[in-house]
Amino acid sequence: MSKSLLGIIDATNSFESLDILTKSRNVAALPIAGRFRLVDFILSSMVNSGISNVAVYPQAHFRSLMDHLGTGKNWDLNRKRDGLFFLPVPHTENAQGEVHSFDHFAYHMTYLERSKQEYAIVANSQTVCNIDFTEVLNYHVQNRCDITEIKKDNESLEMFILKKELLVKLIEERKQTGYTCLKDVVEDHYSNFTNCVYQYEGYLANIDSINAYFQASMDLLKEENWSQLFRKDRPVFTKVKDEPPSKYSEQSHVSQSMVANGSIIKGEVEQSIIFRAVNIDEGSSLKNSIVMQKTKIGKNCKLDYVILDKDVEIADGTVLIGSPFQPIVIQKGVKQGALMNS
Repeated sequence: MSKSLLGIIDATNSFESLDILTKSRNVAALPIAGRFRLVDFILSSMVNSGISNVAVYPQAHFRSLMDHLGTGKNWDLNRKRDGLFFLPVPHTENAQGEVHSFDHFAYHMTYLERSKQEYAIVANSQTVCNIDFTEVLNYHVQNRCDITEIKKDNESLEMFILKKELLVKLIEERKQTGYTCLKDVVEDHYSNFTNCVYQYEGYLANIDSINAYFQASMDLLKEENWSQLFRKDRPVFTKVKDEPPSKYSEQSHVSQSMVANGSIIKGEVEQSIIFRAVNIDEGSSLKNSIVMQKTKIGKNCKLDYVILDKDVEIADGTVLIGSPFQPIVIQKGVKQGALMNS
């Protein structure tokens, strides 16, 4: 049944509280868990559910997202029939930033009309999860639903399954009905649609703020969360980048942390996530921190509750102390040498 399911990823979302990490990248392209991007999770869920036709709708700063996804080869979506489609949409005043805005989808109606799949799964790009959409579709069909909304603990994941024909109709009739997005439809208790709810039971994180990003990253250092998300039977795929193994000096000490390939660790790392090609010099101590790719940390630095974007340089002796609910964030490419305490 999954062969009749079309995947739609709405990557038009932006969040003011994430601006410092998304000034030059789409939210969907935000790095997480050492080697992944946010979009990897929903895209992998679709591929693992047998979906072979996926469209990504970005709106702004999508160059890094386009580079990451490429032809879709890493998700087995580089194919002549169906595959991965990248469909940018312009900013529209009427869309008002709503998730799954019908105005956004209307710009590429030809894609929807030509797709052969009977059903569509419409999802956002910033949710970290591992969902079997085949199970959701079976539930949808068995209960004869018009629209099925996916929730966890009664909180919406802003993911919906419906017939593609109905989605096209809702888009075409949006001006007459006043519906601007799928959320409007399911929240209209006077509509004639049969709306159902599917309860998702696995690990979930919605990355819509710095705190949410930091907390989700720290959560993934816990075995119970990691094992729910990264399953052997439903792997999370990403763009492959070959790097040599990380090197550790005799003085280094790493505990309860995640370290990607290509890094050089000479200091102490505790309860932290280190992306690829990071250099941490001797005498430096990192705790409860996230360090993105190609960042360099000098000698005798002390970092606690810190998020360093890619290509950051931390000068010798720098002290950065944040807090669990207010981590210090250093944006991409900055050279930091000041003493900072939140």
